[in-house]
Amino acid sequence: MSEWAAKRFWTAASAEEVEGGHAVRLDGRAVKTPAKAALVVPSRAMAEAIAEEWQAQDERIDPRTMPVTRGANAAIDRVRPQHGEVADMLAAYGDSDLLCYRADAPAELVERQEAAWDPLLDWAAEACGARLAPRTGVMHEGQDPAALERLRTEVHALDAFALAAFHDLVSLTGSLVLGLAAERKAFDPEALWAASRIDEIWQQELWGEDEDALAAAEAKRLAYLDAVRFLSLTRSA
Repeated sequence: MSEWAAKRFWTAASAEEVEGGHAVRLDGRAVKTPAKAALVVPSRAMAEAIAEEWQAQDERIDPRTMPVTRGANAAIDRVRPQHGEVADMLAAYGDSDLLCYRADAPAELVERQEAAWDPLLDWAAEACGARLAPRTGVMHEGQDPAALERLRTEVHALDAFALAAFHDLVSLTGSLVLGLAAERKAFDPEALWAASRIDEIWQQELWGEDEDALAAAEAKRLAYLDAVRFLSLTRSA
C-alpha cells in the first residue's frame, strides 16, 4: 500500500492579521493545527514564512519541507498546554550540561573543550547569574541548586513559541547553556553548533568519517538552524 499524503487543494496562501496575532489563509480558509486549533502566530514575519511554505508545496504536501509550520503546530498543540512541564524538562539539562563534562585525556581534546566551553560557562555566569562547574569524566555530579534555579527561571520565562524552538536548541546540542546562548543571540549559531560537536569531531579525526554518521549530523545541524530561525521569527516585528 502506498503512503498516504494530503493533496494540495488551494491556489494562494497568504498571511493576515487577526485578533491575538497573525494567521495564514489558503484561498481565504484559515489554516488549523493538526489538533484543529486556530493557527495564530505571534508575528507577521512568521505568518508570511508559513504562507510561503504552503505556497511552495507541489501536488502533495510534504511536512518535511515546512519547518516553520511544524514549529508553530508544536507550540500551539504540544507546548502551550503543558508549558510548565516542557520548561522543567529543558531546565533539567542544566544539571548534566554537555559543557560541564570534560575529558581527562588526551591533552589536545582537553584543550579544545576548555577553549570552546569555558567562555560559554563564563557567559552563563555573567548573563544569567548561574555558574556551572566543569567536571572530569562522565559520572554525574550535581550542580549548585541556586544556579540551577536561576537557569530554570530563564527557561520558564519563554513563551510557548520561543519554548518550542528552545526545545530543539537544547535537545539537539545536549546543553542548556548553548540553548540560552542561542536564544539570546550571544554567539554565532554555527559557532554554538560547532561547540556541541567537539567530541564527535574528535572521534571522526581519530577513527575516520562515517557517511551515515555525517548525514545524521548534517540533518541535526539543519534542524538546529531551523530552530534558530523559528525563534527569530517569533520576535520579528
